[in-house]
Parts: sequence; C-alpha cells; structure tokens
Amino acid sequence: MGESTTEQKLNNLQCCVIIPTFNNHKTLRKVIEGVLFYTKNIIIVNDGSTDSTSEILKNFPQIQQLHLPENRGKGNALRLGFKHAESLGYHYAITIDSDGQHFPEDIPVFINELEKAENKNLLLIGARNMNQESVPKKSSFGNKFSNFWFWVETGIKLQDTQSGFRLYPIHHLKHLKFFTSKFEFEIEVIVKAAWHGVTVKNIPIQILYDETERVSHFRPFRDFTRISILNTWLVILTFFYIKPRDLYRKFKKKSIKRFIIEDFIGSNDSPRKKASSIALGLFIGLTPLWGLHTLIVIFLAIVLKLNKTIAFVFSNISLPPFIPFILFASVQMGNYILGDDQSFNLSEITENFEVLKHLKTYIIGSLSLGVIVASTLGIISYVLFLFFQKKKAPVANA
Repeated sequence: MGESTTEQKLNNLQCCVIIPTFNNHKTLRKVIEGVLFYTKNIIIVNDGSTDSTSEILKNFPQIQQLHLPENRGKGNALRLGFKHAESLGYHYAITIDSDGQHFPEDIPVFINELEKAENKNLLLIGARNMNQESVPKKSSFGNKFSNFWFWVETGIKLQDTQSGFRLYPIHHLKHLKFFTSKFEFEIEVIVKAAWHGVTVKNIPIQILYDETERVSHFRPFRDFTRISILNTWLVILTFFYIKPRDLYRKFKKKSIKRFIIEDFIGSNDSPRKKASSIALGLFIGLTPLWGLHTLIVIFLAIVLKLNKTIAFVFSNISLPPFIPFILFASVQMGNYILGDDQSFNLSEITENFEVLKHLKTYIIGSLSLGVIVASTLGIISYVLFLFFQKKKAPVANA
C-alpha cells in the first residue's frame, strides 16, 4: 500500500498516531521516522524523560509534542494524548510504543480494519505472536493472565490484551471515567470500553524484542500488584453491577411474549439446563437474602454455567406484591418444620413485622420453601421442555 493512500485514509477517518515515550532514546527516532512515512498526524507525549529524548524531539518540529515535567506513568501519558487529540478534532488514535517492538508498517492494518468495519465504534488491539523465541517468558505469562481476567470481566476472548499497539475510538471514550495512570490503564480502558458497548477485537501484528536496544519500564512486582488490584475491583464490579445491569437491560428490551418464545422456549440450551436455571432462580428468590438476590443468582448461574437470563427472571418471584405472601408461607413452613404452634396472619406480618421476632422460624421456613418450590417447578418445567423439544423435532422421513 502506498504512502499517500494510507495517509489519505488516516485523514478521512480523522485518525492520528500517539507515541508515549519515557527514556527510549535508542529507538525513539526510528519509531518516529517510521510513523512519518504514513502520516504527519503525530502526537508525542514525553513522559518526563531524563535521557536525550528532548534533544531528539527538537529534530521533529512538524509534529505535536507534549512535554511533562516528571514521569507520571504510561496511562497518564495516554490519557493526556487522547485529550489533546480530541481537542485537535481527531476521532481515532493509534498508539504505538517507542521501544521499537512495534512495526509502523502495521499502521495500514489498523486503518483497513477500521475502514471496512460496519460498526465504527471499534477498539483494535494488535495481537502479537507470543510464542516467538524472542518473547520473554514473563511477558507471555502476563499476557495469558491478563487475557483470562479480561474474559471473566467482559465475556470476550482475546489473544492479546497487553499489546500497546492499538487503535482507540477516542470520541466514544471521552465520557468514560478512568482512575489509573500506570501500565494498568491499558487494561482498565479496554474493560470499560467493552462494558459501554465498544467492540474490542484483536488484529495480527508483527513484533520485535531486541534486548540490545529495547528498554522496558515495567516493574514486575509493583506493576503486577497494581494490575492484580485493578482486576480484583473490576471483577467485583462485573458480578455485582455490570452483569445484573446487562441482564436487566436485555430483559427490559423484550416483551414477555418475546422473552418466552426466544429465551424460555426457543433457547438452544438443553431442557435440563433451562429447568435447572428456573429452579436456581426460584430458590434464590425465596431465600431471606433480600437485596442480594440478583447478584447471587447471576454469580451462581455463571459458575454453574446455567442460563443467566432465565435464572434472573425467576429470581424476581420476590417482587414487592408477592413479598407478604412469601413471608407468610415461609413462617408457616418454619412453624411446621420446628413443630411450633404459633399462628400469624398477613396483617401481622406486613404491619407489625412480627416475623422479625421469629427470625429462626422464618429463615428455616424460607429455605425449606425455596427447596420445595424450586424442586417441584424445576421438575415440571423439565418435563414441559422435553415435550416442546420433541414437538419441535423434525419428523423423519419414512
């Protein structure tokens, strides 16, 4: 692909290239010159370098430069670069590391992928071949570790989540809040982007690890600890907010009829899986874990690999109109199991909260009621699903 073609595409897509750099004087000039072959829309963020970086950059007055007085971290440099790019009217930014591991020749790969994509709300991550002999073992392990947690947090499987060679849709990211400023920012940004509807995918790129020139500023203990803390927080948010939010939005968009046809009867899950999902939802919905039903049922549905939508819907058996009846039935069940001879009526439970005086009775009763209802309706639904499955099965030709 010719120089002018790629440059024109970059201009048409309002895309620039951001190069964050910190003490990479051995490779910086080569990287800049390589990028200049494709575009002059370059923003250099000098993150407080103490080597000859400033002198090198004096030779490139034609490109945008941000010079920070002290090193604040790669994440901070990228965020400042995004903000500056947006102020200049760019909608996309390709980021490339200045340590020489990336090939500017791969810039057209990003541009072509963006150009042909129907959905332009796209974040591309260059996927490196981590099986090359030159790739350090710690980098390969760290990448696999990061890929796993990204899948847990977003449900998206990627080959490489740590590559710094990326294309960001900065006009779609400007309203998101970020809190990290070091290497972990590159994880935070792709997770939050995915949570907010940005398509995140890999594209293959070349990679070069030349230890004679490359200078890595990744500090294994400190930065790995930061990344681990970030992933812990993101996982908590995933299970306690993001997944319940997504299920609620999905269910809200559908009518009851559509839900029954598509997710309930028409789901490709087996009858056993759908029936088990119903049983799980009913059991959790009848337990005394008020306020935590949705969080717990989503977590267990994921762990047990059940249908999250079905489990979520049936956990809502404890909607406000049904609560008095559930409390009453639970207390009566508890009385029966414990052999207590105490009578209650709905008005006592709803007005005087008498159930709180007999918490043991209520808890035992609600758990028992949950087991009975979940088991009974789970078995009934399993039989019905088998019936519908056989009814839908094509009749074999004689």
